This record gives sequence, C-alpha cells and structure tokens, in this order.
Amino acid sequence: MARELGTDDDDAPSGGIVDWDAIWLAAREAMRQKMGDGAFDAWIRPLSFVSAEGNEVKISALTPFARNWVASHHVQIIENALSLEHGQTVTIDLVVVQQKMPASVQAAPVAVSAVGNADGNSARKGLSQKVLNLALTFDAFVPGPANEFAYRAAHDLATEDRNQIPMLYIHGGFGYGKSHLLNAIALEAKKRGRKALFLGAEDFMRQFLGALNRKETLAFKEDLRAADVLLIDDLQHLCRSTYTVSEFLHTLNALSDLRRKLVIAADKPPAAIENLSADLRARLSGGLVIGIDRPGPQTRLDILKLRSKGLASPELAVPIDVLEHIAGNDEYDSPRELVGALTKVAMYADLTKQPLTLESACHILGQAAMAVKKVSIEDIQRKVADYFKLGLPDFQSPGRSRRVARPRQVAMYLARELTMRSLPEIGKRFGGRDHTTVLHACRRIAALCDEDTTFKQEVDFLRQVLSRRAAA
Repeated sequence: MARELGTDDDDAPSGGIVDWDAIWLAAREAMRQKMGDGAFDAWIRPLSFVSAEGNEVKISALTPFARNWVASHHVQIIENALSLEHGQTVTIDLVVVQQKMPASVQAAPVAVSAVGNADGNSARKGLSQKVLNLALTFDAFVPGPANEFAYRAAHDLATEDRNQIPMLYIHGGFGYGKSHLLNAIALEAKKRGRKALFLGAEDFMRQFLGALNRKETLAFKEDLRAADVLLIDDLQHLCRSTYTVSEFLHTLNALSDLRRKLVIAADKPPAAIENLSADLRARLSGGLVIGIDRPGPQTRLDILKLRSKGLASPELAVPIDVLEHIAGNDEYDSPRELVGALTKVAMYADLTKQPLTLESACHILGQAAMAVKKVSIEDIQRKVADYFKLGLPDFQSPGRSRRVARPRQVAMYLARELTMRSLPEIGKRFGGRDHTTVLHACRRIAALCDEDTTFKQEVDFLRQVLSRRAAA
C-alpha cells in the first residue's frame, strides 16, 4: 500500500512533509548544470514529476521512445540528483504519460504537493515558485557591450519606484544571463517589500492546468495578479496548449490594468516563438524587448575574475593566464559554460592541493597546450601596419589624417576582438588614448564593415591571418 508523503521517518529526515516538487525542480537545475543545456533540453526538460511513494519517485516521459532512451542513458544521473536534494537514496520509476489538455493532465496533482497541502486548497495558499538563488544578484552580474542594455533596464525596473517600463522581455541564448537577471529582480523586489512571483513557464502551465482540473482557476488568477512583479522564465516552453496561452494573455492584460510589472525571459524574440497567437505576440512585442548576445572577450574575462574569488584557497587561486585562456576559448559559448570550466580547474586544484599552471589547466580541460598561445596587441599593430604600408610609430602619433587614422581604428577594433585587454589598456598602447576613443573606433569599423563589402573583406583577412598566427 502506498505511503503518504511525510508519514514515515525515511521519507523525510526532518520528519515533515516532503516537498517533492521543490526537490524535483532543484534536481533538474543540478542536472542541467552537470549535463549542459543540449542534453538536458533534449531528454530531461520534457520529463515531469508524477508522484512519490516512500523514496521511489515516479517520473513521466511523453513518449515510449523518450522513456526507453532515458532509462538506458540517464537514470543514474536523475537518481543521484534526486538523492542529493532529498538527503536519502532515491530510486525512480519511469512511465509514459501523454499530456491531454486540459482535464487529463497527469502531472496536475503535483501542484497540490508543491505547497504541501492535500485538501485541494493549494492555490489559495500561494503558487509554488522558483527558489531564489541568493548569489545571483545585480552585483554578481557582469555587464558588457553584449548585455548592458538588458542589465540597465532590469536594474532600473527593480530599483526605481517611478520606472516607466510596464513589461520587460529579455531574450538570448542558453546561459547568457537571462535567468540571472530575473532572479536579481525578484531578490531586489523582496528586499524592498514588494511581492515578487518568479515562475518557469512550465510551472505556470502545470499549476494553471492543476487549478483548472480542481476548479480553482479563480484562486490561481488571484495569486498571479496579487504580485507586484511577475517574472516568467523560459517562455518558449509555455506554448504547448491554447489554454495556457490564453490564460497568459489574460494575465498580461490584467497586470497592465493594475499597473504591475511583468518580466519575461525566452530564447527568442516574440516574433520568432512558434505557436503564439497573433494577439499575444503583438502584446509581447509592445513591451521593451531586449536581446542578450554572446559576451565579448573582456566581459568573459571579467566574469571569470569575479567568479574565481573564493573558489579555492588563496595559495591555490586560479592564475590570470589560466583565466585568460578559458575566456579566450571559443568552445565555451556562454558565461555558464565558462564558469563550468573555471569550476572544474579550481576543484581539481583544491582536491589535489597542487597550484594551477597553464599547462595543467589545459590538461584538466582536455585541450591541447598549443591552443594556449594568443595574439598580442603588438602582433596586431605590426600586421596592420604592414598591410597598410605604415610604420609602428604612426599608431602612437596624434595624427588624424585618414591614411593613418583608419588603419589605427582597424588595429584597435581587432585588438578588442582578439585579445583580453580592456578598452583603457588598448588605448594606452595606441599613444595613450582614452577608452572612449577606442570604443568610437570599434563602432566605426563595425559600421564600415556593414556598409562596405570590400573593406569588410580586408578586415576579415587581417583577422584570419592573426588568428592563424595565434594557433601556430
């Protein structure tokens, strides 16, 4: 006979009700970090928590094929993640539960256990939301050219009482910092005494359908609309049902009427998300839509410098040349992957008590030592000077003739793109110019590349030559 959650000592070490929904969400996040976004999105994200009896957890897949693949390849990682979050050994039973909208949704009862109330009044006790990460604050976010607009908008929305942004929509690739910004907004709102409700799109969908199944949609709507700030992450996963899409549109309109704030994150802009109704797409596009791109070299290095603090003991700290090597490796596309590589080398140093070197870091990361060599500002200046028939002193001179100024701007542009040096450091190497001059040069060259195909080919040629030299 199945035991009720929390009635046996080995269900919960503390003797209370086991919040399996929260355990499942935390385990999913741990698996995503361990597996990477690609494998996680393909096989773990579609899985749903169904129920638990003792320490045996029932997990559903959408198709027999998915169930068999997960059973063959990912059972151990799921059980390990659940066991770690639960504090005791967990085994899983994989079943196939095809979602039928709306009444026969198998995962709907999870919304009851998510808030630990079995009498059907879970919506009235509050929606189950994401557990906020206290470390993901605005101070821990590293702004740069690729994400600064989104950072400023998010910070302003969270901290300025008279902020005029009713809806902020942030989109970008996996691991680029969208969830970090939403988490930071929620933390700031709570610090200021405002009610913040932070839901993943899957949470929104599951809890709405659960309320629909229990005939408690009114309480669900009231909980949503009582929030001063509603934050929805991974919106692209919401659009599986016309029921949830319709309810989401109603929620947007209601929050707008109540002058409440709404913040949304997705992997694409509204126009690129499939299965959105025309009215919802128009409603989302009417907010402040901001994209986050892949961070540039200096931002990547700044992220690693910040995250490396406290990772290992002072005598085993990650040296700057290792940080520069990780930041310069294009295999790590996102900040999340950068931090994963950093954590790996720092953990190795801490466990072995051996100081890190560039060579040992390359070995730990499985990279060839020959990839360590990088282009320098001096290399760039020499190659650009040769190409444009100039002397190196021309780059240091105050001269502003087009014959000198344009090649100097090209060299600054390539220095920013191909090295880890900051704008002030680059300016210093070009006759003591300030960082605004370097930034202007980079923007000017980027604009010229868009306007002039021949000029772009010249810049691309120089970039390729310098990149081959770095790898040689």
